Amino acid sequence: MTPSSPSLAIAESLLAFWADGGVDAMLLEEPVDRIAAGRIAPPQPARKVAAAAPAAAPPRAAQPDVSHAAAQAQALAAAADSLEALAVAIAGFDGCPLKFEGAASQAVVCRGDPAAPLMVIGEGPGQDEDRQGKPFVGRAGQLLDKMLGAAGLADRVLITNTVFWRPPGNRTPTPAEQAVCAPFVERAIALVRPKMLLLVGGASAKAMLKKDEGILSLRGRWHEWRSADGAIELPALPTLHPAFLLRQPAAKKRAWADLLTLAERLDRPDRPNP
Repeated sequence: MTPSSPSLAIAESLLAFWADGGVDAMLLEEPVDRIAAGRIAPPQPARKVAAAAPAAAPPRAAQPDVSHAAAQAQALAAAADSLEALAVAIAGFDGCPLKFEGAASQAVVCRGDPAAPLMVIGEGPGQDEDRQGKPFVGRAGQLLDKMLGAAGLADRVLITNTVFWRPPGNRTPTPAEQAVCAPFVERAIALVRPKMLLLVGGASAKAMLKKDEGILSLRGRWHEWRSADGAIELPALPTLHPAFLLRQPAAKKRAWADLLTLAERLDRPDRPNP
């Protein structure tokens, strides 16, 4: 093909046309017949595969069988004829796993007046209680003492917990751990013979009252606590745990109202026998 041939002139004219239209590059080395390609049916989209059914959730772990340990605790508790003897029985009891998991030193049983008209029952000992062997002696316990003192109850209480050994990491005691220790708690109530109970914190209120409601629902309302054998019935008032009050100071007024309600009922004259 010579530079003067008509084909070359046509090609140059065509290239100029495309250049004016903005085309400045060719991306394919071989020509493509777009008309022929348009006759080919496009591929069908792949069918969506039905999503597999979610795997069934693994079965919830069964609660450990604590009947044997609870029966052993019941026998030891029944044989204790004083709080001192009960403390010895608790210290020698190996049926609660907390004794070997969270506790660093000793069992934490109780402190206060052995003949108190009010029994305060918390959840479980913490690090300070584990070290000193007495319940509610840390920051939360100091706040509890101040509140009891302000309500005129400081020297009228005996303080204990639903479990007697520190849970690992100060976690909430499990229902199984509380169930193992329950015979000792009931025996302490029978020995002290209080007029009423103050249940401090959600774990204590749920375990003692056998209820699933949260502490914000339970607090401030009177409930009846009944021993396992039905021989003892006492009015019980749940309230907020002082550890919660340290984190939420605005809630102190509700706990204070609970204490005032309890103090008023505690000092109310007994009704004469008919």
